[in-house]
Amino acid sequence: MGSGRKVVVFGAYGHTGRFVVAHLLERGFEPVLSGRDAGKLRELSASFPGPEVRTASVDDPASLDRALAGATAVVNCAGPFATTATPVIEAALRAKIPYVDVAAEIEANADTFTHFADRARAAGVAVVPAMAFYGGLGDLLATAAMGDWTAADEVHVAYGLSGWHPTEGTRAAGKVSGKRRNGRRVRYTKGRLEYHDDALPTLTWPFPDPMGPRTVIGEFTMADVVTVPSHLAVPEVRTYMTAEAAGGLAAPDTPAPSAVDERGRSAQTFLVDVVVRSGTTERRAVAKGQDIYAVTAPLAVEAVDRILTGRTRTVGVASAGEIFDAPDFLRALSSHIVLELHP
Repeated sequence: MGSGRKVVVFGAYGHTGRFVVAHLLERGFEPVLSGRDAGKLRELSASFPGPEVRTASVDDPASLDRALAGATAVVNCAGPFATTATPVIEAALRAKIPYVDVAAEIEANADTFTHFADRARAAGVAVVPAMAFYGGLGDLLATAAMGDWTAADEVHVAYGLSGWHPTEGTRAAGKVSGKRRNGRRVRYTKGRLEYHDDALPTLTWPFPDPMGPRTVIGEFTMADVVTVPSHLAVPEVRTYMTAEAAGGLAAPDTPAPSAVDERGRSAQTFLVDVVVRSGTTERRAVAKGQDIYAVTAPLAVEAVDRILTGRTRTVGVASAGEIFDAPDFLRALSSHIVLELHP
């Protein structure tokens, strides 16, 4: 493989990072394993013979520069992204290569749009935050559902998870976000993020078959409240989570996900139901699949491939729905996601 396919995976030994490394190899890329823990990198390299290992730390810009040297792109899988996103984006800008991350942290994603929009655009570098199950997939679905609409009144993203076994990284990111909010909750309403102490409502969401109606936690706010309104004229973005999954995330003793197939996926299934409303008219997009962490890998790698092959609509900091052709992107994931569009 030539160096033109060399992609650095920062945080390669994390749960999601391993999926990304494996998928890069499947797609013919040359992953470079990077992160701060040399021992974990060596252990990972034994599982994926061939990839180069480059130790780097967000506290050492020179080490990041060495890690990105000669690469064509970097995928940041190392959370909490409140700590890692800025240093790795800075390194990507110095190297003049695209940056993609899998951040689900609302504030970290908002910071990326706020702090790097002008610089990334001026440098001609693509920076795509939240290119993952949370933030990226919902944004692609909402954009596809919008179709020819230029604006809408509301976007609803309902997450129908069969359960949620959070990784150590998910728990760590949640603690960081909670601290940044001083324990408050967040929602996107009237065209802005709003922090509050209101109790979260419980309601029934009419998921399509095979899931059917389920109890969900309303205003269970995910990264879609940053990605969707970053480019779509929608003043209200609301997200929901099945009660079982919310309970699994909240319980301190819920075990981490365990593999049930040869690809390392867990038994968890998901159905993401996105409804876009304008006046009395609704449009819908649905995605079904297995394992929210595993499906992040094809999302991130497809993004890298499209950026490197020029299949993009803009440059600078952009969400998945803005920078890519959303319906085409989703159809490209047909081996990982079952897609239904109801415009």
